[in-house]
Amino acid sequence: MRISREHIDEIVAHAREDAPNECCGIVASSGGATVKVFRATNAEASPVRYSLDPREQYEITKEIETQGWELGAIYHSHTRSPAYPSQTDVNLAFYPDALYVIVSLAGENAPDLRAFKIAGEQIEEVPLEPA
Repeated sequence: MRISREHIDEIVAHAREDAPNECCGIVASSGGATVKVFRATNAEASPVRYSLDPREQYEITKEIETQGWELGAIYHSHTRSPAYPSQTDVNLAFYPDALYVIVSLAGENAPDLRAFKIAGEQIEEVPLEPA
């Protein structure tokens, strides 16, 4: 997926603002490139788990469909661990066609943003290309 610096910055800003809790949201895409980042509320309000608020998820999905876009990615942050899917992330990956983007705020380095396809127990890293 091609992702703009602006969209990366939006996801990282969301992660920093919601810390110490995990943030979450959806990235809409068109033609393999991101078009909009939708911030969502982490209904878990937790530093170790996330789930999108169901009403917000419905409204975001409706707008994506109305605009003729695609569900490009579901994103969330890891505040204390690397940008790699946890077993919980794998268990809750219900959209095999979507990418799962994880931004890690762990460590002293700059935030680490990575994308994955998750289908069943299979995890495959997918490169994020500049748009």
